[in-house]
Amino acid sequence: MRKMPPVQRETLLHDADALVAFLRERLAETPARTLSEPERAARAAGVLAPLYAVGGEPHLIFTRRSADLPKHKGEISFPGGAREPADISLAQTALREAQEEIGLDPAQVELLGALPPVFAAVSNFFITPQVGWLGEGLPALTTNPAEVAEVILAPLAALADPAIYHTEIWHRFGGAHVVHFFDFGPYLIWGATGRMLHSLLSLLPPASAAPTRSA
Repeated sequence: MRKMPPVQRETLLHDADALVAFLRERLAETPARTLSEPERAARAAGVLAPLYAVGGEPHLIFTRRSADLPKHKGEISFPGGAREPADISLAQTALREAQEEIGLDPAQVELLGALPPVFAAVSNFFITPQVGWLGEGLPALTTNPAEVAEVILAPLAALADPAIYHTEIWHRFGGAHVVHFFDFGPYLIWGATGRMLHSLLSLLPPASAAPTRSA
């Protein structure tokens, strides 16, 4: 497969078409890894990280979970949930859950690929995030109030601002774990969703990187 030429980070943060082409290539390179025993025993889940453009600028859709949910109430998340027996894949799980939670029509989503899975030990889920492209403009959404309190629309460039990001080392479940935090306006994105967002942003070239010339 022909490699796309190097692209600067700032271009990808502000040009949705360039970002989508970049992610198609990078997500196809995501390597498989050996799962731990807790990961193999956990319940499988899929979430959708939906990207869309406003005036060509890439944005991500998050949800704020309902305060009535039994777990992770009020937290910021991507739409998603547990795999059901009828789901033929975790990609289908992510699309089904996004339709149930925010009314996103699966036909409007181009799946670009999967980010590395995340093990959420607290809820015992092994979560595979799917990156989806919705095109220019926010599609019509209808939230399910039993699961979603609010839809949050975030420019990718704002999420990539180093000023809103920090990490902490937490000691839980017999080991030390890096926890990623993003202070996006009044919202705190952390936990499994923070790890997924960090994974997505880590695919981009470093801020100091410049395109190199081919020989």
